[in-house]
Amino acid sequence: MIKNQNSKNGVSLYLALMIMTVLLALALGVSAILFGQIRMMREMENSVLAFYAADTGIEGILYQDKCCRQPICSTSSPPAFCTPTCTGLPDGYSTTTVLENKATYQAEYLIGPPITIKSKGIYKETRRAIQVTR
Repeated sequence: MIKNQNSKNGVSLYLALMIMTVLLALALGVSAILFGQIRMMREMENSVLAFYAADTGIEGILYQDKCCRQPICSTSSPPAFCTPTCTGLPDGYSTTTVLENKATYQAEYLIGPPITIKSKGIYKETRRAIQVTR
């Protein structure tokens, strides 16, 4: 009768160990999924910052082109005398700038029907590009 009671104690220990193993496997599986999601969210943030850097490059080229085309006018004597500063940015003009948040953009201005502005934003190891045609 004593032998029968000891064998039941071994089964309960085995059952407890199996339940603990299943719970540990579930916890490890859930943590692996969570760490993957956290990494993806971090990469999404980098992607947004790289996209905004590329957008800043487009805006910078458009601004430089606009400023270059605006005439300098003298209104001291009528009629107003205006001289254009330049006719626009040259074909193949490119600029690279590092922003305050350590993001970088590389923008290029291409003439040829149509005018195309290409900009690539880089933040950490993430790259995003924008192309605008006008």
